[in-house]
Amino acid sequence: MIAEASTRAALDAVPSLDVIVSLRALHAAAAPLATTEVLHGLSLDVRRGEQIALIGSSGSGKTSLLHALACAVPPLAGALSLFGQTPWTLSSGARQRLRARLFLAPQVPPLPPRQRVVTAVLAGRLPRQSLWASLRTLWHPREAAAALAALAALDLGDKLWERVDRLSGGERQRVGLARALVADAELWLIDEPLSALDPAHAEQVIERLTEAARSAGRTLVCTLHQVEVARRRFARIVALRDGTIVYDGPAAEFTDAQVAALYGTRGVVDEPAVPGLESPDRPATGRAAQPQIICR
Repeated sequence: MIAEASTRAALDAVPSLDVIVSLRALHAAAAPLATTEVLHGLSLDVRRGEQIALIGSSGSGKTSLLHALACAVPPLAGALSLFGQTPWTLSSGARQRLRARLFLAPQVPPLPPRQRVVTAVLAGRLPRQSLWASLRTLWHPREAAAALAALAALDLGDKLWERVDRLSGGERQRVGLARALVADAELWLIDEPLSALDPAHAEQVIERLTEAARSAGRTLVCTLHQVEVARRRFARIVALRDGTIVYDGPAAEFTDAQVAALYGTRGVVDEPAVPGLESPDRPATGRAAQPQIICR
C-alpha cells in the first residue's frame, strides 16, 4: 500500500494533457524476474503523436527502456504511467488489455519459419481480436489486402504468399515492421528497425515508418544506432548512456560534440565536453541479456 501510494503521488505531478507515457525516477532490470538494475532513475514524458529516437551505444539501455514502456518489465522502483493508468497496480487481465493499445516490434521479429508472410503480418492485429478471430486468421487470412498494403509500403508486395523461411534477414525485419503498420495500436515501440537493412532500404523504411505514424496519429518511439538518421528524421532525441538519460531535447540541437561525448569517441570535434555526457563514475557493467517479447 505504501509503494502504491508513493507511485500515485509521483504521478500526480505529471501534467495529463496529451501525455500518454510518463516515467518518474524509474529503476528497472532487463528481464521480468531479474534484479540487476540496468535503468537508473529515468524520468521521461511521451506525448500523443510524438516521434522520439532513442540513441546510445550498445548496452546503454535502449531496448530495456522499450520493454519498460511496453509493460514487459516491472519497475524495481519509481513510477510508470501508461495511457493515464499505472500498469503494475492493475490485474493481469486489465494490464493485458492496456498492452493491446501499444505495439512492440523487436529487432529480430519472432516469425515462425513455416508461416506465410500474410499470416505473419496480420499477427499484428491479434491483440485486438477475439480468440476465434485469431484462429481464423491463421487458416484463412481475410484481411490480406491490409497486409499487402503494408508490405508494399516496405517494398515487399511480392512476398505476400511466401513462407517466412524463404526470406532474407532484411526482408524478415521489414515483415516485422509491416506488423506495426497493420496493428491497431496507439503507441509504436520499434527496436533497431534498420539493423539488417542496406542503406537504400534503411532510408526507405524509416521514411515510410515515420510518415505512417504521422498520418495515422500514432506515437512512435524508435531505438537507433544511426545518429544522422535520428537527427534528420525525428523531432526529438533521447540519448542514453549506462542506463541514464544524458540528453532529451530537439534533434536539431543535438550537436556533433554531444555525439562524440555520448559514444566516447575522440577527435570527432574539437570542442569542450558537454555537461552531463562525461563518463559517469559508475563503471559500465555490460549489457544484460534481453528477453524476447511477443506482444499478443
